[in-house]
Amino acid sequence: MKHLPLPALAASFLIGTACFATNALAQNVMETISQNPNLSTAAKLIKDAGLADTLSAPGPMTVFAPDNAAFGAVPAAQLAELSANKELLKSVLSYHVVPVSITTANVPNGMQKTATGQSISLYKSGTFLTVESALVTQADVKASNGVVQVIDAVLIPPKK
Repeated sequence: MKHLPLPALAASFLIGTACFATNALAQNVMETISQNPNLSTAAKLIKDAGLADTLSAPGPMTVFAPDNAAFGAVPAAQLAELSANKELLKSVLSYHVVPVSITTANVPNGMQKTATGQSISLYKSGTFLTVESALVTQADVKASNGVVQVIDAVLIPPKK
């Protein structure tokens, strides 16, 4: 078995790592959400609402994506209503999208407009980031057209 000298081995590792990083960012927000098993409910509902193309379009955007447990905590009757009413579902899911790229390094504490035109409250303290009453549990999942921030609650827009 032929062994590579240490500098050649290090160089091949760095090249492989750089290729992986480039490929990882080749995925858009929708693909990033769809490939995360903890976001399977969000991915299904996004597709049901007809928002998959929107989240695949050029950004920038930030999606505050509720994890499966967050959807599991929504009362069954409310979840059934969302599933049955595509416009309501689209409105609720669009309330989780902000048309700018927000990472934990550049969080603007305060109000931020969502894709619905309504505002949500963002607040960062130390390593904790909250969106309304939800906590970001997996931060800064970068995609080619934005960022996914995984949250522990479903955000319900206020009634107009």
